Amino acid sequence: MKKSSLFLIFLFCFPLFSAAQKVVVIKIDGAINPVSASFIHDGIAKANKEKARCLIIRLNTPGGLLKSTRTIVSDILVSTVPVVVYVSPSGAHAGSAGVFITLAAHIAAMAPGTNMGAAHPLNLTQQADSVMNEKATNDAAAFIRSIAEKRKRNLEWSENAVRNSLSITANEALKENVVDYIALNEIDLLNQIDGHSVELSSGSIILHTKGVKLEYVEMSVADKLLDFISNPDIAYVLLMLGMVGIYFELFNPGAILPGVVGVISLILAFFAMNTLPVNYAGLMLIIFALVLFLLEIKVVSYGILAIGGMVSLFLGSVMLFKSSSSLDMIRISTGIVVSVTIISTIFFLGIVVMGLRAQRRRTVTGLHILLGKTGAALSPLDPYGQLMVNGEVWIGESIKGKIKKGELVKIIKVKGLTLFVEPVEHTV
Repeated sequence: MKKSSLFLIFLFCFPLFSAAQKVVVIKIDGAINPVSASFIHDGIAKANKEKARCLIIRLNTPGGLLKSTRTIVSDILVSTVPVVVYVSPSGAHAGSAGVFITLAAHIAAMAPGTNMGAAHPLNLTQQADSVMNEKATNDAAAFIRSIAEKRKRNLEWSENAVRNSLSITANEALKENVVDYIALNEIDLLNQIDGHSVELSSGSIILHTKGVKLEYVEMSVADKLLDFISNPDIAYVLLMLGMVGIYFELFNPGAILPGVVGVISLILAFFAMNTLPVNYAGLMLIIFALVLFLLEIKVVSYGILAIGGMVSLFLGSVMLFKSSSSLDMIRISTGIVVSVTIISTIFFLGIVVMGLRAQRRRTVTGLHILLGKTGAALSPLDPYGQLMVNGEVWIGESIKGKIKKGELVKIIKVKGLTLFVEPVEHTV
């Protein structure tokens, strides 16, 4: 009876024990933005709900939005589940925002051949206000000091990573007390952190991670799509593609495909820009550039409007996304900006040239093409009668007296359906 009771207790408790024998693993591979911040938040919530031993964040990022970084750091600091940030695989980099996230982890680790360091991306519109930039840098420096102090990591290096854009290898980071471990993979990492003491908001706990099951959690399809289009380069290309598509549809009604592609691209672009710090002055300059290109087609300015459109498009593209700090990795690739500007200018100037050529081309349709042509009188014109011109019968009126039947005439004027003619022998 006693054995049966113990067996029933084991069957009842086994699911509880097995549920706890896991470690949740999520991967961040790309820029830090609201999508990745939401994904990490959900990962922490899932690990907490399933009572996982810890959450591992595999990190490989060039940086991202400082606002999203603050959200991630805040979630990690208040997490009731130990969070392990693992810069992986070999060759990966935790840059700029990645430094904050790595330092904020309960346990920080790097794979061999990885590196970590802050970066100050040079934004073409950002050099003007050095005072505001210095204030933002001071704020970021204070932020990273508070993180390093809480996690008892190297304060001096942490601040220099922000102020002086220092970078560090995995071995150097371990030696300088920037990270806690160097691990070949997740299994090696779990074996090393087994028995590690972690300070949570609820108190200290000892990790038991040897032999636990790894549960890999991927982004949903919708999150992957949003993460992809949240790339400033992609959002910018979608915006331009949308504008060009709608332009084609407006000037070529019934084409359908350009309009459909344009509307979808614009919707995706605005959806992406909802997650990015958009500078509306830049957006207005891009729209103004499109207006100038359209006016160049309608108004002959000999390229002046097109040049204005090119300048407006370039400036708007450079200003499209604004950064609240020099640590924000939000900018459009210079190559893409230059390429789009040049292609758009050549495209619209090509349309202008074709329009001018069309205006100079001789008219080939309408009644005016009859001017100067010759025909024959089917009946006497005194002054009215019938004419044969290009195999067609017309009503004719002589402007040089009476014209005999069969006599050749030249068309001088067309009014309505009446041709005003004179005998061929009277023409000069």
